[in-house]
Amino acid sequence: MADTDVRPPASWGRSTVQTACPLDCPDCCSLAVTVEGGRIQKIDGSHAAPSTDGFICGKVRKFDQRVYSSERVLYPAVRRGPKGRGDFTVVPWAEALDLVAERMQQVRAEFGAESVLPFYYGGSNGFLTNDLEDARLFRQFGASHLARTVCAAPTSAAADAMYGKMAGVAYEDYAHAKLIVVWGANPPASGIHLMSHIKQAQKSGARVVVVDPRRTPLARTADLHLPVKPGSDLGVALALIRDLFESARADRSFLSAHTTGADSLRAAAASWTFARAAAVAGIDESQLRLLADWYANTSPAVIRCGWGQERNRNGGAATMAILALPAVAGKFGVRGGGYTMSNAAAYGQAAESWIKSPVPKTRVVNMNQLGRALTEYTDPPVKLLFVYNCNPLATMPDQNRVKRGLERKDLFTVVFEQTMTDSAKYADVVLPATTFLEHYDLVRGYGAYHFHIVQPVIEPVGEARPNHEVFRELAVRLGQHEAEEDPLGQTEALLEVTAQLPRDIASIIGDGGVARGPANGAPIQFADVHPKTTDQKVHLFPADLPTTAGLYAFQPDPATDAYPLALISPASAHTVSSTLGEFRPGIARLKMHPDDARPRGIEDADPVRVFNTLGEVWCEVTITPEVRTGVVSLPKGLWARSTENGASSNALVPDTLTDLAGGACFNDARVEVAIRKVLN
Repeated sequence: MADTDVRPPASWGRSTVQTACPLDCPDCCSLAVTVEGGRIQKIDGSHAAPSTDGFICGKVRKFDQRVYSSERVLYPAVRRGPKGRGDFTVVPWAEALDLVAERMQQVRAEFGAESVLPFYYGGSNGFLTNDLEDARLFRQFGASHLARTVCAAPTSAAADAMYGKMAGVAYEDYAHAKLIVVWGANPPASGIHLMSHIKQAQKSGARVVVVDPRRTPLARTADLHLPVKPGSDLGVALALIRDLFESARADRSFLSAHTTGADSLRAAAASWTFARAAAVAGIDESQLRLLADWYANTSPAVIRCGWGQERNRNGGAATMAILALPAVAGKFGVRGGGYTMSNAAAYGQAAESWIKSPVPKTRVVNMNQLGRALTEYTDPPVKLLFVYNCNPLATMPDQNRVKRGLERKDLFTVVFEQTMTDSAKYADVVLPATTFLEHYDLVRGYGAYHFHIVQPVIEPVGEARPNHEVFRELAVRLGQHEAEEDPLGQTEALLEVTAQLPRDIASIIGDGGVARGPANGAPIQFADVHPKTTDQKVHLFPADLPTTAGLYAFQPDPATDAYPLALISPASAHTVSSTLGEFRPGIARLKMHPDDARPRGIEDADPVRVFNTLGEVWCEVTITPEVRTGVVSLPKGLWARSTENGASSNALVPDTLTDLAGGACFNDARVEVAIRKVLN
């Protein structure tokens, strides 16, 4: 492997360092970072990864603002004031780690190891900074096991059961499609590098369809926009499937040769007429019929299936129905035909292959129910919470209950973080973490076919340390390792994982290149790649898949007369989940359709109260047809500073779970909106 530590010393002049972006976005861009005097001067896209092609989003282009922010956590610190105030005293690393290890041992002795709950997600992390030393430590300790289901759990379970997570259509191949259906995704906000290929296809005459409750920028340029109500995607997809069968446009030969369960799927879709689906979704029946005709009669046709449709009670079944469409219609086997969802499994790599510590049979805590875990669990109670790679107060459902849990005086909370987040302010100990510009990692795209080495471009700011180093040191203090067994540094940790990668991937990234995945990053489904199921067939009706409602079972809208509006919280151009939320300008605004605002006497820019039985959010309103009637929208990942009362949309989100895999039901929040009186 080539020498990967190519950071210029601070004494060098101006230079450019090649690295990659690991943030939670499908694209996984290659970066060229200009450094001078040991300080970042410019972050730009490089041409190492074909999909990046020198272009990156504004979020990453300005990421050096986080690196050098006045809110950066620079040193270990212990709380000295009330929880939530963010008042800390700086201490040496050794003292902070000794304290954490001591408390972990104390609570294990008194309440059992399961009273320790590691809380993390890791969407913006790679193989070194998530599920390596951290997993080894908590597994050997016997801590409660966290079910990381806040995002992609239903979609992942659906894709695995049906296709074994088969690799999807590459971004570049969208230019070959004649019909592109973007369902539950918004590429201009997340996954921007798909947009150039969609535009190229449009210039060549391709039709574009967007299925989304909002009139997104892509929807405004699309040939057809279906503004479905949140939670109704299942009925719409089943209506399309029903029509394919009933109109004899289903590909019977493909279904016979490459699928199982086609008849059961047909039976599940039988009651979903166009009229019923349109009524449930609140869309024009003629537009649904138009999509059905376009999809049946156009080839190549590709579906970009996102994650928006999973964020409700029907999320798993909706995803299954969407992913079934190209199999029923026979859209595979041609370049630009099929579907794209997550391509993370395309490289065949999973953290379990190198953690080398079995998953203990300990209590499982669903992260979407953190609030009740902190306030209701008694056997044993959660006594120590270790937060890293996550900002739960800003990202978990039932925000007010999470906050009450974090306020517990008998809860010892550790937060290992880059900046002083809302969650960090409730910590007893704060540990400073490096950003991706200060440590090594190995990352893969889950949209674009990119596999990179992330390497540090500067020395860590302050006393920030990378994840693998901190968890290794804690493991030594807990008696899990001898001190002399510690890795010598970041490069050794990188080598430990790289040595276990397939030789072709390891050699490419070791030489500073970008591994591209199957068929050099441009696979044709059912030609170059096939389902990874045991029989290599598409399981359209995987009867053994555990669901709470039954396969393809529709659960009705939870709206009531008191709370008739669906609140959604989509990704924005300002944040990656809650990352970079400290820089979001001003107070966030609720988006509301004019027809919903008028009967409530609400006008543009009015101060409003968005509320339900769980809580309320104070903000201002923007009246716009961008959201459909019956739906209001607040951005995802807001910090307390972005609303007037410090609450975000998650204060209104129930901690109920999706039909499949225990995912979060963010889009099942039902609210009312009223003008808020402001005292002068």
